[in-house]
Amino acid sequence: MVRVVGIDHISIRVSDFEKSKAFYDKLLKFLGFKVLGDYGDQIGWTNGKTRYWIGKADSEALEHGYRIGDIGLHHYAFELRNRKDVDDLQDFLKKEGVTIFDPADEYYDDYYAVFFLDPDGIKLEGMKWGEAHEKAAKARKRSSSAKRGSAKKRSTAKKKASATAKKKTPSRKSAKAKKSPKPKKAAKNRRK
Repeated sequence: MVRVVGIDHISIRVSDFEKSKAFYDKLLKFLGFKVLGDYGDQIGWTNGKTRYWIGKADSEALEHGYRIGDIGLHHYAFELRNRKDVDDLQDFLKKEGVTIFDPADEYYDDYYAVFFLDPDGIKLEGMKWGEAHEKAAKARKRSSSAKRGSAKKRSTAKKKASATAKKKTPSRKSAKAKKSPKPKKAAKNRRK
C-alpha cells in the first residue's frame, strides 16, 4: 500500500511577485528557512523538511485576486517548536507591519496560534499544539518517578534499619545462652 511520508512543498501564486518575494524572504528567514532556488519568476525556500514556493499569478487571476473562502487554499500553517516561538513570531509580524488576522492565543484545547496575512491576503498561521499536554505528562511522570524513588528509599531504609537492629539485638537463643549457661550433661555409661 502507498503511504505519504510528508508534504514535500507548497507552491502559491502571487499578484505582485517582487512585493511577495520581499515579504516571504523576511518571514521565512525568520522562521529558519533559506533560499532553495530563485528562477526569476518563482522562488522557493526550505528548512530541510518543508519547501515553500511562490510564483507570479497569470493575468486572469490578477483580475479577481485572492479572497479567503474562495475555492482553493484557505490557509497554510507553520508548526513551531513551542508557544514562545508563536509569541516571537507575532512580535516579528508587528514589527514588520504585517496584518495580524487573529492574535496569538489558545484557539482550541492546547492549540496556540497566531494568524496573519501575506500581501495578497492569503492567510498564514504559526502554531504549536500539544505543549501544555506534553508538560503535564512530563510532570506526572516526574511525580510518579519521585514517588517510586521515595518508596524505594523508604523500603531500603527499613531494610537497613532492620538489618542493623538484628545485628545489635541478640537472638533468643544467644540471649538465653549468655544468661544461664547450661551445665554439661554427664556422660551415661562411660564404660566400655
